[in-house]
Amino acid sequence: MSLHELTHEQREIRDLARRFADERIAPHAAAWDREHTFPREVFAELGELGLMGVCVPDDQGGAGADFLSYVLVLEELSRADAGVGVTVAVHTSACTLPLLAHGSPYVPALAAGEEIGAFALTEAGSGSDAGAMRTRAVDGRITGAKQWITNGSHASTFLVFAREDDRASAFVVRAGAEGFAVTREEEKLGLNSSSTADLSFEDTPGERLGAPGEGMRIALRTLDGGRIGIAAQAVGIAQAALDVATAYAKERNAFGGPIARLQAIQHKLAEMQTEIEAARALTWRAARLKEAGRPHTVEGAQAKLFASGVARRQTGEAIQVLGGYGYTKEFPAERYYRDAKVTEIYEGTSEIQKLVIARALLGDAMRTA
Repeated sequence: MSLHELTHEQREIRDLARRFADERIAPHAAAWDREHTFPREVFAELGELGLMGVCVPDDQGGAGADFLSYVLVLEELSRADAGVGVTVAVHTSACTLPLLAHGSPYVPALAAGEEIGAFALTEAGSGSDAGAMRTRAVDGRITGAKQWITNGSHASTFLVFAREDDRASAFVVRAGAEGFAVTREEEKLGLNSSSTADLSFEDTPGERLGAPGEGMRIALRTLDGGRIGIAAQAVGIAQAALDVATAYAKERNAFGGPIARLQAIQHKLAEMQTEIEAARALTWRAARLKEAGRPHTVEGAQAKLFASGVARRQTGEAIQVLGGYGYTKEFPAERYYRDAKVTEIYEGTSEIQKLVIARALLGDAMRTA
């Protein structure tokens, strides 16, 4: 998308995020990936710049910018390291913003980057089928387990969903609470600079967020916005892949000149750029709708569905442009390829996004007898 579509403030925030990503993240991303390092100090620095709470009001510790500005930041961070991008995405979209909507006192510390937030919905037996959760809450005390929780090993504030009687409720749980434990840090294909952990709760006290039985509504509304953030992450990964493939095509000589002269390479790069711009357009559209307070469930699903597919396909094409070098860790293309895949899985699989879109398109015709 053309930068002239952005306001002056949006361009300034994007440029700030880009400079930080280029100077403080990109030079270390390969080492963080290789050593599975969670760069906690980076998030403190992002907090000082206002980038851990971009779209949180300034009187709540944030930068007071709009949701599109936040999406621009996620794209730039993810272009440098998708692990950093998803940490900020979950911290902001999935934890800070729902807490903000319900007046939680923990928002200022989260928005300032003094603390990190997490969103605990998924369980071993309830991923896409969130309604099948088995974690229970009785009189505000939670018992159960959660799986694959982004930021789980480093968060201070957790938005946790548990069943009360026959309906789900939302609770805020603080790290160090009685009966709370991080039981496992997951080994993953990619995003190795981010934390993905399993959690357990044994009669753990939680502070209810919203009314009893309102948990599923809070979760679904949170995911509607969170999917836009994951779409932005996917766009950032794909853009990084295009950047490295374009630079390589200009420098790599074969058959008497740079491979950029070869039509096969030109066509690959042209298709990569076109798909990335289309994904970016869908993502920005969904962000603008959310900022305007308009319905954005379908648009967010479309953005995530398309952008995640673009990231997976075009990181693979970048490897193809680099040839054998693309398959080695000498270049970052293989890391982009590994990082891209999960964007088709978390915060709703691609199959779930298709169901969301189809349900809006077909309505009652989808219902079984």
